[in-house]
Amino acid sequence: MGAGHLSWEEVLVQRAWEGWNSPVAEAEGISGEILDRAYRICEAVLRVHSRSFHLASALLPAETRRAIRVLYAFCRVTDDLVDRGGKNREVRWARWRALALSSSPPAEEPVALAWAHVRTRYRIPTGLVEQFMDGVAQDLRPVRMETFEDLAAYCYGVASTVGLMSMRIIGGSPEAIPFAVRLGIALQLTNILRDVGEDLEIGRLYLPLHELRAFGLSEDDLRARRVDSRWRAFMRFQIGRARQLYAEAWSGIALLPRKARFAIAAAADLYQGILEVIERNDFDVFRRRAALRGWERLWRLIRLRWALRREITGKMA
Repeated sequence: MGAGHLSWEEVLVQRAWEGWNSPVAEAEGISGEILDRAYRICEAVLRVHSRSFHLASALLPAETRRAIRVLYAFCRVTDDLVDRGGKNREVRWARWRALALSSSPPAEEPVALAWAHVRTRYRIPTGLVEQFMDGVAQDLRPVRMETFEDLAAYCYGVASTVGLMSMRIIGGSPEAIPFAVRLGIALQLTNILRDVGEDLEIGRLYLPLHELRAFGLSEDDLRARRVDSRWRAFMRFQIGRARQLYAEAWSGIALLPRKARFAIAAAADLYQGILEVIERNDFDVFRRRAALRGWERLWRLIRLRWALRREITGKMA
């Protein structure tokens, strides 16, 4: 059956399998104080840039936690590089892409060095790294998405690939691949809905233009920061879609090692909390950044822990 007859999800799951089964880089000896320093720098990147992920990853076993945080730091540096302007951006990007795929980056590139160590130690397929880099590279140019299929493909490249690489670190059955694809799209869609205003300021509009038009909205409406009945209806639709993707991804958590389930469930739940804050802010993502308060994050984790325990107890009964 040709790709033209497949749904957007089938196309992306097929892409995921291709990346998952691609070759793995051979390890080259990286150790000692230089590597320890590289890991510490990655830890610092996470503390500065993501409170939610820092909290969720703290629930993992120590060795797995260190590796996942290196993956986050690598993704963060990659994303930041694309966000920087300047006439040499394409040159810097080409250099970083080469470092991202190298098995022996120089010591003066600590994030790349730690990433090379994690990538080879946990046998992260090169194809997944390339798919991630290609996804992020779309942001080197002004972004417009005509359809949800376009948006889903973008979300797969920048987020689902990260989930698939995470699975190589935390373990998990390949049966979980379709669920990881859905979760990545849900997480990235949440980011996009939260950051509409900020993204517009740097020339990016990820929301599907076809769907905006269907709700009677234009790019001019977004630039004018109009929060009216049309915008609220559009956001309710998008939030409903994100929640459906989270729900469809949920059963895949059971396919992960027990030691990692709570951390992944926590990341998903904390991000779903962002959707609730958007609703609480009357869908105004132009003037108010949706973020959970510290006590809200803690309460959601406590509630999730009890929910998971009840689920496990129910299955054992």
